[in-house]
Amino acid sequence: MTETRPTPTRRLPAAGRPVPVSTYRVQLGPDLTLHDVADRVPYLASLGVTHVYLSPILRAAPGSTHGYDVVAHDEIEPALGGRPALDHLATVAHAAGLGLVLDIVPNHMAVPTPVWHNRALWSVLSEGSDSPYAEWFDVDWSAGDGAVLMPVLGDRIGAVLGRDELQLAEVEVPGEGLRTVLRYYDHVFPVRPGTENLSLAELVERQHYRLAYWRVADEELNYRRFFDVGTLLAVRVEHPDVFDATHRLVLELLADGVIDGLRIDHPDGLADPAGYLARLRDASGGAWVVVEKILEGDETLPADWDTAGTTGYEALWRIQQTFVDPGGAAVLDAVMHRITGDTSDAFPGIAEDAKREIVDGPLYAEVNRLTSLAAGICHDDLRLRDHTWRAVEDCLTELVVAFDRYRAYVVPGEPVHPESLDVLQTAAEHARRRLPPERAATMDVVVDLLLGREVGSAGQTRTPRREELIVRFQQTCGAVMAKGVEDTAFYRWTQLVSLCEVGGAPEQFALTPTDLSAWASRMQVSSPLGMTTLSTHDTKRGEDTRSRLGVLSELPREWSLLVDRLRAATAPYRSALLDGRTEYLLWQTLAGTWTERGPISEDRLVQYLTKAVREAKSRTTWIAPDDPYEQAVLGAARQALVDPQVIALFSEWEIRTRPAVRAATLGTKLVQLTLPGVADVYQGTEVPDPVLVDPDNRRFVDVAPLAARLVRLDDGAGPRDLADEKLLVTSRALRLRNDLPEAFVGPSAGFLPLAHSSGHSLTYARTVDGEPQVAVVATRLAAAVDRLGGWADHTVALPGADWFDVLTERPVSGGVVDVADVLDRLPVALLVRAAV
Repeated sequence: MTETRPTPTRRLPAAGRPVPVSTYRVQLGPDLTLHDVADRVPYLASLGVTHVYLSPILRAAPGSTHGYDVVAHDEIEPALGGRPALDHLATVAHAAGLGLVLDIVPNHMAVPTPVWHNRALWSVLSEGSDSPYAEWFDVDWSAGDGAVLMPVLGDRIGAVLGRDELQLAEVEVPGEGLRTVLRYYDHVFPVRPGTENLSLAELVERQHYRLAYWRVADEELNYRRFFDVGTLLAVRVEHPDVFDATHRLVLELLADGVIDGLRIDHPDGLADPAGYLARLRDASGGAWVVVEKILEGDETLPADWDTAGTTGYEALWRIQQTFVDPGGAAVLDAVMHRITGDTSDAFPGIAEDAKREIVDGPLYAEVNRLTSLAAGICHDDLRLRDHTWRAVEDCLTELVVAFDRYRAYVVPGEPVHPESLDVLQTAAEHARRRLPPERAATMDVVVDLLLGREVGSAGQTRTPRREELIVRFQQTCGAVMAKGVEDTAFYRWTQLVSLCEVGGAPEQFALTPTDLSAWASRMQVSSPLGMTTLSTHDTKRGEDTRSRLGVLSELPREWSLLVDRLRAATAPYRSALLDGRTEYLLWQTLAGTWTERGPISEDRLVQYLTKAVREAKSRTTWIAPDDPYEQAVLGAARQALVDPQVIALFSEWEIRTRPAVRAATLGTKLVQLTLPGVADVYQGTEVPDPVLVDPDNRRFVDVAPLAARLVRLDDGAGPRDLADEKLLVTSRALRLRNDLPEAFVGPSAGFLPLAHSSGHSLTYARTVDGEPQVAVVATRLAAAVDRLGGWADHTVALPGADWFDVLTERPVSGGVVDVADVLDRLPVALLVRAAV
């Protein structure tokens, strides 16, 4: 039963503020403008969503394909149609009964080319710390001789000067007129007044910025960036005037009713996420706000955050792993070990090694900055002076590697929450085991500093450097976690690659229906208006790819035999350079994307594998590609796509797994759309589309064929294929949510697990004031059901009298009923309480 405790007020929008019942995410860009989205409104309305969920629309860097590289917060991106197009979309959407939700990016701005596109940054580069925008950016003005590092050069500065690649020029700068600038190919930088007549070398040294070789950024960076992306410069929205300036337009859009809610990108990058969200709630009048927060394992959303919830990654992996067969783990472990040498318990070590590599490489500058702060504090305090730079660096390195989540949320000057204390102390205990005993005393000091405790001379707790250390440590932990685990280890672990998802927990192979129901019951109380999702613009693989891969766990022995046959067939052209992990990734990638139409195109596969091996960083990287290795990988993939034996083997596999894939595809979708929360549908996922990581999952989606399919289904035609069936499930679930919002997002909505006799059925009800109004029955692990000879006499208990299945449009009796009767046409059922 749903718990009776009230939902925390921080998780609820203010009274009278709009709350989406469901959203449809559109990825705006050159191929999809705001005008284009307006043209899609009739289809989205007929699909049943209540809100169109827009990717960022503020002015972005020239040529941006995604909008997360903002350069101006006071303007709608002209390439998307500008403010007129947004107003038109809002008018069309509102007329159709739809609202708008907007994705915003408070953490960073772009360093565009030319820089003048970012007026605030151009001012800082022109005037340095005297610029009115100096406090906008998270720059350490005490480092780098007070000059902002600009790591844009293709070679070291001496070589660039020697080749005369830096030139003085007179150019027209928007808003300033003709101005003397320093040009490096397409890069243009302001010249400090009074330095124009100096020699070029002296002129370069006298600027408020330091032009440097791009590799310098990983070692000497003096500004905070988004993870390791040097062209995304962190913004200090913790300052009220910066918050006001960067949010004014968005808040006006909320106040005017143009948009109804917000999705906040990467709040963990902010200095004070809780403070930011409190300020946003205040300024927005309590609008519906969700956050892109990655919760690791059983981690919960911080209780002091003013947000309806997250964007749904914790729902994504739990739903997916409920449709994974735990009985397949041992065989899949054996296959992985046979090909890669990795053992079933190796993932934690792989993740730890990857994080350490990230700390020693792309994020060295961030850890070095932390060390400078902590070592400086120790050096200036007599009682701490014997804790050396090297000792402090060792302790901080092991501590960020040991962290098992994005951050601990210690706020300078505020009491440390018990959970934050436990997180930090647990990490410290793990780190101590990686350090020699003589580092123990230094680790104690470092932990005390990070917790804001008095350590060293009496009264030393609230100095600016100590407070900065607390904040920067947490920001660095998040970057190490994201780059080390999600962007490295997840590309190395191949037990079942669908488990390696954003926010996922691959070490937890599978969940039971009871696990999922227990989590859903908690969410119904703690975050009933957060999001649920199965696919986003950032997922490593789309939901349909993951569903196909999950079936490997249901047929592990058959998969093992298939892999052996694939290896035998491809042995003549598999180079010795092709390592086991990448080879096994290739076979699983083909299994996850092979449909009745065959494999994905060569260009999509090649693009994906190139990204995957470079992200894995084991044999090749983005900054140092190993061409022979990459050609060995891609050559094997290209030949496999046209190899008659491979084609025959995968075609047979696709036919063999088709029923299980059907059940997983429809089951995961229906469950996601009916669990507690605001259900999100990522563009195009209303029909099966086995996509991979971006840019593959951000490809243009043509909705005209989808709209035609929906019209045909609405006209009474039966579903002809899995695409029709998934569209039917999606549209009927969304429409039911729209018709009965009180059962899904209303204040009296509840979640009630239903009794069932088989672990292969997933069953629950959505209630209003405790009374079941909607019931869901889904097949879990269809291959096992088939292996057992069907449902036999297994039952599910449907409360009340009569029900109506909106998917098959037929009545279903209440009480204890046979699962086989409920699921005789589709592997899922969506039941609504029949009117009395």
